[in-house]
Amino acid sequence: MQPPPPESDVLDATAPFLAAVATKLDAAVAELEDETRSLADDPAFTVFFDELRAMVSGGKRVRPTFVYWGWRAAHGPLLAAERTVCAGAALELTHACALVHDDIMDASPMRRGRPTAHVRFASDTTLGDATEDTAHFGEAAALLLGDLALTLADRVFADGFAPDPAWQRAFAAFNAMRIEVTVGQYLDIVEGNRRGALPDTALAIASLKTARYTVERPLLVGSALAGSDATTDDVLTAYGRHVGIAFQLRDDLLGAFGDPAVTGKPIGVDFREGKQTYLLAKAVEAGTAEQLRDLRSLVGRHDLDDASVETIQRALRETGADVLCEEEIEKRLADGLAALEGADLPGDAATALRLLAARMAYRDT
Repeated sequence: MQPPPPESDVLDATAPFLAAVATKLDAAVAELEDETRSLADDPAFTVFFDELRAMVSGGKRVRPTFVYWGWRAAHGPLLAAERTVCAGAALELTHACALVHDDIMDASPMRRGRPTAHVRFASDTTLGDATEDTAHFGEAAALLLGDLALTLADRVFADGFAPDPAWQRAFAAFNAMRIEVTVGQYLDIVEGNRRGALPDTALAIASLKTARYTVERPLLVGSALAGSDATTDDVLTAYGRHVGIAFQLRDDLLGAFGDPAVTGKPIGVDFREGKQTYLLAKAVEAGTAEQLRDLRSLVGRHDLDDASVETIQRALRETGADVLCEEEIEKRLADGLAALEGADLPGDAATALRLLAARMAYRDT
C-alpha cells in the first residue's frame, strides 16, 4: 500500500478549482455591473461594484475548499464539474453578504486591511454629502450591497444547472426583480444624499424600485411558469412598467398630501427622509428662487415640524408639481391600458389587468 501523499500535495489539488471559482466570481460581478449600468448609468455604481469586487476577491476561500472536498469525497473527478465551481462561487457571494452585514452589526471599521463597506460608503463624497448622518447613509448602502451579493449568489448557483425551461425563465424574472429593486433602492438613497434628482432620474428610480418589483416582474414570473411566448411577455412588460410607475407616483402624492387616517402613515415622512421623488423634482424644476430655498433647506431634515411640512406642501402646489404628477399618472395609466389593446389574452385576464391598473393608479392608501 502506497503511503498517503504529503498534506501540501493533497491540498494543492484545490488550486485549479479555486482559480475557476475566482474566474466565475469576476465574470459574474462584471456581467451584473454591465446589466446594472444598462438600467441606469450612474457613477455611483463604480463605488458600489468596486466594493462588491473587493468583498469577493480576497479571503481564504474556506467554503469553496470544502465544496471541492465534498465533491471528491463522493468520488467526483479531480477536475470538478462546472456546477461545483458555480456552487463554490455562490457560497463566496453568500459569505460576502454575511461579512458586510456583520460589519454593520459589529460597527467594525476595518476588514482585510481596508475600511469596511459601510465606512467606505459613508466617506465617499462622490456619492453626495447632503445627509447629515453619514454613518446611517453608509450603513444603508452597505446593507444593499449585501442584499445584491446574496441575490447574485442565487443566480450563480443556478448557472450550474439546466433545469426545466419554464422554471429557468421564471427564476430569471424573479432574480431580475430582486436585482432591480436593490439597484433602485441604492440609487434612491444616493439621490437623497445628493439632493437634486431630475424628473427623468426620479422616474428611472420609480421604474426600478417599484414598477418592475411590484407589477412587471411578478407578471413575467407567472407568465413564464405558464409557458408564455415572447409576444405575451412584451405586452405584460409594457403594461407592467407603466402601471407600476403610476403606482409609485400615486404613492408619492399620498406621502405628501394623503390623509394619515386612511394611509396609516403620517404626512411628511418622505420629506424628512429627503426622498427625491418625481413630485419634488418637478417642483424644483419649476420653482422660484424662494421656493427652491425653502425646499432645499427643509427637505431631508429629520426635525421637520408641522409648519415646515406645510411650507413644503405649499411649494409643491404653487409650482404645479402635484398637477404634473397627476398628469403623469394619467399618461402612464393610459399607456399601460393601451398595451393590452389587441393583445391575445384570455378575457378574464384582460379584464382583471384593466381593473388592477385603475386600482393601482387611483388608490388612497
